[in-house]
Amino acid sequence: QVQLVESGGGSVQAGGSLRLSCSASGRTLSDYAMGWFRQAPGKEREFVAAISWSGNRSDYVDSVKGRFTISRDNAKNTVYLQMNSLKPDDPAVYYCAAEARPNYIRRPTKIAYWGQGTQVTVSS
Repeated sequence: QVQLVESGGGSVQAGGSLRLSCSASGRTLSDYAMGWFRQAPGKEREFVAAISWSGNRSDYVDSVKGRFTISRDNAKNTVYLQMNSLKPDDPAVYYCAAEARPNYIRRPTKIAYWGQGTQVTVSS
């Protein structure tokens, strides 16, 4: 079992930045590909970013490329999502995800472990 706890959400003005963190316990994070998803009210949960177990490969949804950066520190069992140039389209609850099968990390129905989510609000 893996327990994931997100932090760092909050409210910022458009154009601002936030850094989300996801701390894991229960098993070593290096066994898993890690991802971030988001879900806005009335919408499905969508993939945002993913990073390989080693950290040498990352992937992003087109809408956040160039603005968001995913990273991980396996020694600290923590994954980060640096969000810059936040837009009015970005507000949602952001979820951290862990999945041992890297080919499935973009697919919310295949994710093994989820965090509880952290709210991000962007004001214009």
